Formats: sequence, C-alpha cells, structure tokens
Amino acid sequence: MARKKIRYAVVGLGHITQVAVLPAFQHAAENSELVALVSSDEEKLRQLGRRYGVENLYSYGQYDELLRSGEIDAVYIALPNHQHEEYTVRAAKRGIHVLCEKPLGLTERECMRMIRAAEKNNVKLMTAYRLHFEQANLEAIEAVRSGKIGEPRIFNSLFCMDVREGDIRLRKETGGGTLWDIGVYCINAARYLFRDEPVEVLAMTATNGQRRFEETEEMAGAMLRFPDDRLATFICNFGVSFLARYQIVGTKGNLALDPAYEYALDLKRSLMIGERETVKTYPKRDHFAPELLYFSECIQKNRQPEPSGWEGLADVRIVAALYRSARSGKKVKLDPIAKRTRPTLAQEIHRPAVKKPKLVKTKSPSK
Repeated sequence: MARKKIRYAVVGLGHITQVAVLPAFQHAAENSELVALVSSDEEKLRQLGRRYGVENLYSYGQYDELLRSGEIDAVYIALPNHQHEEYTVRAAKRGIHVLCEKPLGLTERECMRMIRAAEKNNVKLMTAYRLHFEQANLEAIEAVRSGKIGEPRIFNSLFCMDVREGDIRLRKETGGGTLWDIGVYCINAARYLFRDEPVEVLAMTATNGQRRFEETEEMAGAMLRFPDDRLATFICNFGVSFLARYQIVGTKGNLALDPAYEYALDLKRSLMIGERETVKTYPKRDHFAPELLYFSECIQKNRQPEPSGWEGLADVRIVAALYRSARSGKKVKLDPIAKRTRPTLAQEIHRPAVKKPKLVKTKSPSK
C-alpha cells in the first residue's frame, strides 16, 4: 500500500476504547491515523470526535456507508463479543482490514467465517492480543524457550476482578462470562509459554448466588492437558478482588509474572533457578499503540500478522470446549491443530504509558 499511514475507524466507544485504544493513536502516529468513530451514542461521538480531532462520525446504522466511503483502510473492532463476527465480515467484504478485540468470536464457526471472509477479500485480520508485543510476557516466553527453567511442566494462573452488577461482561446474550472475557488470557498464556496446543480439557463453574451472576458464572476453573502430559490450570473470577498472575514451573526452576495481564500497572517478574531468585519490574507502558503499529506495518508490507484470525480461533475452540466440559462434567478431547507461528521477542514494541483520559458516558467494569 503506497499510502504512508493506515487510516482507522474505531468501532465501539466503551471503556477499553476510551481509556486505551483512542489515546494509543498518539503513540502510533508514524504509520496509523484515527480518522473515524462509530457508535450509537451521539454524545460520545460528539465529545470524543472533538477531543481527538475526528470529523468522520458514524452510527452503527451508517457502518456500511463508512465502509464504502473511501475514508478508511482498517477498522479496530471494540464491540461486545457477540458482534465481532458481523462487523468483521462486513468490513472484509468491502476490502477493509480488521483488527478485532478478543475473543475473536463466540464459536469456531463464527471465527472461520471471519477468517474466510478476510482471505476471500485479500484483507488482513488480526486478533488484538496486546501481550504478544509486551516486553514482560515476551521475555517470559524467551526464558522458557531457551531452557532457563528446564523442561516446562506446569502452568498455573489466577485472573480475578470484582465486576459491577449490570456490566456487559455479565450478560449472556452479548457473550459475557469469565472464560470469554478473562479466561482467554490464561489460555493464551499457557499456549505461548508451552508453545503447544492442548489435547484435552476439563472445567468446572461456580456461582455465589448473587443476583449479578444470574446469567453467567461467577467463576470458572480449568485444566488443560498438553502433549507430553504437561498440565495447565487456572481459575478466573468476576466476584473477588483483583489478581492477575501466572507461574510456569520447570525441571530446573520457575517463572512468575504478577500482575501478568494488566495494561494499567507495572508488571513484575520473578525468575527462580534453583535457590537463586531474580526479580525484574517492567514499568507501565502503552499496550495498544504496539498493536496498531504492528498491524499497520503488516498492511503496508503485505505480511500476515502473527496473532492472526487463526490465533484467535485457537483460543475460542478451547473456551467452547471448556464450557462443554463444565456443562457435562466430563473431559473434552480436542482435535490436533497445526500452529506454525508463536509470539517472539522480536515482536516487542515499546511506547510510553498514556494518561487516563476523562471518560464519556462509560465506567470501569470492575469496582
């Protein structure tokens, strides 16, 4: 693509968009430009358009008009989970590249429709896995890959937050639930640290009886069996205080990140080899500008992104299998898949942290 900058429309102006995605464009300005906003809320469009100097403001009903307008090259989809497929496929059919928040879809079939639409129309589809560009997680991957902790055998993670009653994450019809929203981080981390795909899963859900959990579970616990009988376990919870950590244990040592998944805090790594522990702190940084920079470069240089639609599908099939296991009380086997690409330290992109902006008609999902 001859154009110097990739022109983006951001679709959906909820919390993550306002606190992270929109501010990230200032750190991605070398190849990415915010030119359009899409929302059903006129006040959000007006105020955020004025704040970021965006003149092209569209409602969801005008989405096809935007796609035909010639004003954009790509969309960043930050909509509720159940709308990812529809808005991705509509964009792909118009030749517009798509950077889509996770989970990519809510079923394997949805993901495949998104992937095939992108392939058929020769556009790029990337799943927004921000940790694939973040130093702490990429250095953890490299430490495990290089054999520092010996043979990795165990992965364990806890990811918890106290979600407000009425939040979209607690609504079944929009694809809410702990596994869809935060469990996917644990799954993805286990996969990129083991550099492999699980062959069998087992899950259990639980709820404390509070009204806010009438439609979705309060928490889910999972066990994933990987080849060579390696095990990954995790629990994610929407009804307790914040925690976001993982640990991977090998035959010579172990590595832990705490917090591991957070974008608004410093990340801290502990590496224990024998009796010697080294600790490293990674200062807070912008996790979203690197996604934009990387995806824009993939478009410009006609390269397939590493966290592609296939990467999104790999996690969705596991989440779907875990929910089937929780309902049946039985283990669920997974068919083998060939996964050729994994995140590497070469993908690390560092941009400074953004300042939290004033929010417009939205609030944090957690208390």
